Amino acid sequence: MMMGSQTSAFLKENSLVFHKIIMVLLLTCTPESNTNDLLPSSSYHSSVLSSLNHLPFDGHLTFDNVQFAAKDFGGMFSSLPLAVLQPRSVSDISLAVRHVFELGPASGLTVAARGHGHSLHGQAMTRGGLVISMESLRWPKMRVFTGSSPFVEVSGGELWINILRETLKYGLAPKSWTDYLHLTVGGTLSNAGISGQAFRHGPQISNVYELEVVTGKGEIFTCSEKQNSDLFYGILGGLGQFGIITRARISLGPAAKRVKWIKVLYHDFALFSKDQEHLISLEKTFDYVEGFVMINRTGLLNRWRSSFIPKDPVQASRFTSEGKTLYCLELAKYFDPEESELVNQEVERLLSKLSYISSTLFLSEVSLLEFLDRVHISALKLREKGLWEVPHPWLNFLVPASQIKEFAGEVFGNILTDGINGPILIYPVNKSKWNNRTSLVTPPEDTFYNVGFLSSVPLSTGKDGLEHILAQNRKIIEFCDSKLRGTKRYLSHYSTQEEWKAHFGTQWEVFVRRKLEYDPLAILAPGQGIFEKRIQVTY
Repeated sequence: MMMGSQTSAFLKENSLVFHKIIMVLLLTCTPESNTNDLLPSSSYHSSVLSSLNHLPFDGHLTFDNVQFAAKDFGGMFSSLPLAVLQPRSVSDISLAVRHVFELGPASGLTVAARGHGHSLHGQAMTRGGLVISMESLRWPKMRVFTGSSPFVEVSGGELWINILRETLKYGLAPKSWTDYLHLTVGGTLSNAGISGQAFRHGPQISNVYELEVVTGKGEIFTCSEKQNSDLFYGILGGLGQFGIITRARISLGPAAKRVKWIKVLYHDFALFSKDQEHLISLEKTFDYVEGFVMINRTGLLNRWRSSFIPKDPVQASRFTSEGKTLYCLELAKYFDPEESELVNQEVERLLSKLSYISSTLFLSEVSLLEFLDRVHISALKLREKGLWEVPHPWLNFLVPASQIKEFAGEVFGNILTDGINGPILIYPVNKSKWNNRTSLVTPPEDTFYNVGFLSSVPLSTGKDGLEHILAQNRKIIEFCDSKLRGTKRYLSHYSTQEEWKAHFGTQWEVFVRRKLEYDPLAILAPGQGIFEKRIQVTY
């Protein structure tokens, strides 16, 4: 058996042949393949365990108490890893990945970087492999750089909520967010990072200056738009397939102190979507635009997913949507206290152009921190009730604006007649704000909608409840695949490589080329189910 430097030398000497074999591997194997026959023998397994255990890590490697890494927020998949590494340095991550790479394909080992465990379909898991717990990586220490182009430099395992709290001390904040801030930088940048600011600033992956990355060969690269740009754009939205993000420089902008938080309701989807698209087309508009769909809900305002408390709770308590489908437009305007009167006038002017139900204007005012961290309040309440760790069969789409009316008519009018147990998000973004060089695939139109069905399965319903929601999800997917043009899944999960090819479309060849370049043994992020670590020579 060749190990260490011998294996490395062998790979270099036979790189052309090996490259061709792996090309065949990546283009012919499917994620649903049965790999039980490819598992190593018990004696070889023992040698792999021993070799991992003797690596000189700064952090901690454990083969016990790894069960937490076998589950995620989605609650529908489980894969028990062989070991969990809690790194203290980038060198730890590089050492671990390089070692797995040098063991070669026969080891069967793969590596999954796990952030806050908020994936939905086991994307941060690896069966019998090595999980790297990124929240343990606290180096480099967070640093804020002020100036004409301010940025914050953070570890890939840092939580966005911690970044917000630190940058606010300097009167600054990242420009783009997700709705939930208790997620890691590496996790959201591997997908996109979308919220109500994306129409103006693009997703989080469009607001990064520089990354440090450990590739599937264990090599450490610094990359940016001008340095190792192919890797930089591949990593952003790349689903963890080309490298593990260990450091990021994130663009910052001025942070206001206060937020005027507004919600209005619509009966008519056409008016609702028209107003949304109008608002995101303006140069001077709200700082945040999102939408929700509410189907046959009672206690309407109390069910909204946030800490929103209207100034007139009596008025709000009188409003219900039982027996109706209503659309909520959620808006926010950032400001400093001395600008309050001017902002009031600006908000009134913007609202006067909208066609919402006049009796459903609900207002609130909070700090910027309270607004951006609004979903966490609901999360804490759910945890207290034991309702957080339940299955979350979420489904997310990016729908072209030209198709959104047809989408809404079928999905909200026919498939989801009783709604879902959770929020339904729907809001438009401007593609011009999204960098088209990243790995993320989007619809081929200038305006498209982010639509999210954020279902939860109450414990009392058990498996039947989950199966019901999954059946609804399949109906929505089948409708989009058969009737709508250009719709793309977001936070995707597919069963076969053919489906992944269809998802990436014309970008598939670039995606495969980058995989061959930066992770030729398909070691990284096996839970995505795109590539599988095996040798299969087929022509």
